[in-house]
Amino acid sequence: MKFNSNIAVKSKVNFDSKIKENRKFFIIILITLAILLFLSIIFSVTFGSVDLSPYDAYRIIIYNIFKIPIGDVATLTSGASYDIIWNIRVPRVLLGAIVGMGLAIVGVVMQATVQNPLADPYILGLSSGASLGATFSILIGFSGGMFFSGITFWAFLGALISSILVYTLSNIGGRITSTKLILSGMIVSSICSAITSFIIFVANDAEGIKTITFWSMGSLTSASWKNIQIPSLIVLVTVIFFIFQFRTLNVMLLGNETSVTLGVDLSKYRKIYMVLSSLVTGVIVSVCGIIGFVGLIIPHIVRLIVGSNHKTLIPVSALVGSIFLIWTDVFSRTFMKGMEMPIGIITSILGAPFLMWLMIKKSYRSGGK
Repeated sequence: MKFNSNIAVKSKVNFDSKIKENRKFFIIILITLAILLFLSIIFSVTFGSVDLSPYDAYRIIIYNIFKIPIGDVATLTSGASYDIIWNIRVPRVLLGAIVGMGLAIVGVVMQATVQNPLADPYILGLSSGASLGATFSILIGFSGGMFFSGITFWAFLGALISSILVYTLSNIGGRITSTKLILSGMIVSSICSAITSFIIFVANDAEGIKTITFWSMGSLTSASWKNIQIPSLIVLVTVIFFIFQFRTLNVMLLGNETSVTLGVDLSKYRKIYMVLSSLVTGVIVSVCGIIGFVGLIIPHIVRLIVGSNHKTLIPVSALVGSIFLIWTDVFSRTFMKGMEMPIGIITSILGAPFLMWLMIKKSYRSGGK
């Protein structure tokens, strides 16, 4: 008995030590990513058609946020660098960080919800619905609603209606399953894409069609202090909500049968997560267009670093998604001199081979190997 108790004590010590090591590693990862995100914001605003100093960017950002003057304030706020950095590039970089964070988190949630490692915000038809709403607004000329205006309102409404249709279709014939969700998403996506193409075909608005074409490729050029407020609020609140939902998301990876034995109603949570995901995706798409594959690439990369536990996966994915899209946007505006490449083209170029790799790697699952 003494021998067995010694083994038990030793095992418990080893187990507690492992938990502490994992926690310490997680904290180090978070701190490192937070520092990298801050440095990314500072340095990324210096890239563009006009090269600027990182030191000037740092001074301007610190002065405007904390009202701490570094150097001559009059010279700092009167030059052209001030307007370029604070009024043009900082809102764009912050929008990129918010969009990357939102798409990465929705990707994590969708992959857990449908129990499919190939899922992202777009496979369930949310982006197609948002695209239809935006196309409807631009070419038909409808104005906005109570809290949004123009493209923003209708893109969000399109994504929300699409999510309702997907949920309704997948609920026909009994309990919702991951297979039914994916098939419903494909059906809704095909219908929305067809209607969008029809509107463009019959519309007699060359300028509107040109706007839709550029918008559909994804871009952060429309960023301003005014239009980043609502996306920032919605994305940050949603991320905080999902951080506290890690237990339910972990249960989703175990399947419907296991959830029943644990007393968790996955059907209810799928409905909630679908609505929130449509909200985030709709608002993001309405502001910057369709930026694909971020929700597919980031969660898989982060799983290789911290594993599949959503307690660590969600916050790390949020930070990595922000950093990823900030520098992808930097590449989009510096790759071709005098021109800006739509950011959606770059993410598609990166995402398509990544998707192919995931499909070939048959042993991979959303819960790990």
